[in-house]
Amino acid sequence: MSRSVCVVGVGMVPFTKPSKTDPYDVMGAAAARKALDDAGVDFAEVEQAYVGYVYGDSTSGQASLYGIGLTGIPVVNVNNNCATGSTALFLARQTVESGAADCVLALGFEQMSPGALGVGFTDRPSPLARFDETVDARRGPEPDSPLAPRYFGNAGLEHMERYGTAPETFAQIAVKARRHAANNPYAVFRDSVTVEEVMASPPIYGPLTRLQCCPPTCGAAAAVICSEDFARRHGLDTTVRIAAQAMTTDFETTFDPTDMRRLVGYDLTAAAATAVYEAASVSPDDIDVAELHDCFTTNELITYEGLQFTPEGTAEKFVLDGQNTYGGRIVTNPSGGLLSKGHPLGATGLAQCSELIWQLRDTADARQVDGARLALQHNLGLGGACVVTLYERAG
Repeated sequence: MSRSVCVVGVGMVPFTKPSKTDPYDVMGAAAARKALDDAGVDFAEVEQAYVGYVYGDSTSGQASLYGIGLTGIPVVNVNNNCATGSTALFLARQTVESGAADCVLALGFEQMSPGALGVGFTDRPSPLARFDETVDARRGPEPDSPLAPRYFGNAGLEHMERYGTAPETFAQIAVKARRHAANNPYAVFRDSVTVEEVMASPPIYGPLTRLQCCPPTCGAAAAVICSEDFARRHGLDTTVRIAAQAMTTDFETTFDPTDMRRLVGYDLTAAAATAVYEAASVSPDDIDVAELHDCFTTNELITYEGLQFTPEGTAEKFVLDGQNTYGGRIVTNPSGGLLSKGHPLGATGLAQCSELIWQLRDTADARQVDGARLALQHNLGLGGACVVTLYERAG
């Protein structure tokens, strides 16, 4: 990296069910204002903005910023499926690192509808058509199966078939998510659940039950990204910097019909994580806390291995030994993750960022991971994109 890049401010609004949401522009403006206030930066000092959302009309990003100022800056709208928020962060970081700007806003929001995700346009080729063809080749056509649960459920089945992973192990991840979310005022689902309750919830696909699938939610989150020089000149908080960041998209192996884990981003995750570790000269063993993309319990378990937190085939033991929570090797999703905090697609990556900045500032209250100095963020979108970001506490 050519210039040191700091995250000087973050903010988010509590995530809500679609029936209780504010409009996207209200949520977006509120999250942006919180991030600016947290940074101590006036919007007039922001030189560019990258705004992410998946379900919205073009230039919704501009509309979301009208509520905090009309300054004429470039506003770039971003859509990269579930990796949208971290893609906005990736672009903001690149802009500051390159010297094109000194202070940039990354914002993500989503105003979602109830129910499972579907295809937005039925009169043109689906960007996920090749994904459907690959899973059909592995499992046979299932036209009535829900889209995302079919992909991630089959990835879980793949792990079960290869390594003997028990369905109850995936359920343990949902239990852990709720336990962590109990201490997060921004999370939608904060009540505890048991493995038995998770397993008894309505079946969705393969090993997945309803309580193992992230809920459709609405929300917004934002971050202010600055060069370290700018931050110091303006007396801003330089506690946390982005030590390394990598973004990947699909490889030929993504569409290997013999391994459904690859279809849901295993190779994207592994490549991005390896690039980040090498760029920052760190090991996975050095990471203290992580926010990873647990859209389904199956994906969290697979991602432990993709991020190299545990060797391939050992994720079940990693879970059963409690290595994924407080007192274990690495605290994963202290926020409760997508499973409990909720998953407003465009906001998720920046909500993960917010949680990790609070962790590294030692301001995460009851969720605090003691002594956290290195934090890893993993955000995945099918179609496909994966962004892995490493944050480092100064000093």
